Amino acid sequence: MRLLVTGNQGFIGPVLVAMAKARGHAVTGLDVGYFADCIARPEAEAWPDRQVLRDMRDVTPADLEGVDAVVHLAGLSNDPIGELNPRLTYDINLDATLNLARLAKTAGVGRFVFASSCSIYGAAGGAGMLDETAPLEPVSAYAVSKARSEEGLLALADESFSPVLMRNATAYGLGSRPRFDLVVNNLAGWAYATGKVRVMSDGTPWRPLTHIEDISLAALCAAEAPRAAVHGEAFNVGRSDANYQVRDIAEAVRAAFPGSTLEITGETGGDPRSYRVRFDKALAGLPGFAPRWTLEAGVEEVARWIRDGGLDADDFRSRRFVRLTQLQHAMAAGDLDDQLRRVAR
Repeated sequence: MRLLVTGNQGFIGPVLVAMAKARGHAVTGLDVGYFADCIARPEAEAWPDRQVLRDMRDVTPADLEGVDAVVHLAGLSNDPIGELNPRLTYDINLDATLNLARLAKTAGVGRFVFASSCSIYGAAGGAGMLDETAPLEPVSAYAVSKARSEEGLLALADESFSPVLMRNATAYGLGSRPRFDLVVNNLAGWAYATGKVRVMSDGTPWRPLTHIEDISLAALCAAEAPRAAVHGEAFNVGRSDANYQVRDIAEAVRAAFPGSTLEITGETGGDPRSYRVRFDKALAGLPGFAPRWTLEAGVEEVARWIRDGGLDADDFRSRRFVRLTQLQHAMAAGDLDDQLRRVAR
């Protein structure tokens, strides 16, 4: 299969590209290059067969020629970045996504796998376990952009164009461009740097989690699946035991760093998100999908890399590992303008 993977130079992209190539697919990567210099681990096996350096807002019909399926990962990638400029979040995460899908449909691309997010369930923590039919309650520009993209993609579905909505749980793991601005990795960074696993809340909010290799596997299974199994479907992506309260995540991190202590501040903060989701649909109905990573194994993977010298004590807060900081650095250096467009030199 000929795949176009957008966002292939991000956190999940290199992992997915390497997995796709191992499964025999020909891969074109499309990425603007915001995080091209954030490599912290070897990634020779993660280079696509062809690389297109392009802003998502400038995709052309030629970029879709000969493509069988799109796996769309690209976008401003979390809530803090989304709040940097909500209009830009909608331009890149929503408008550019739907433009890409329309171009793909016109070009005859049959499958469009969209990296959505469980964050679209938002503040539904009191609603019990949520399946894919649950109402959406997004509480950030990032989550709103994902929910509205899902709606727009489904409106494009027909007998020749099949969007598939992958509602990924919160990611953790390494990859070649690791992130330490996501809860599991961030807590591990603090444990290493300070000896404290500090939870800036009362620890009770619920978060579903999944490893980036399992996210990648699910996306590829969605791209490869028979049309009848995935056409117009949404899938929560994670393990059946993948819902955790933040204090339990913190305890798993503390256990991986002997001598560290756990501190729960009891603050309420301004983040209302708390939600638990069901993963039965993907586990039973997404052909070939069987997640293999547990939280404990993923935390140990991150901790081992840190202990083996992959991370300096203060480096986990640097621009290499924090997406918002990297964008702010590029803007301050004059490499990006205030619309996050590349500045010609």
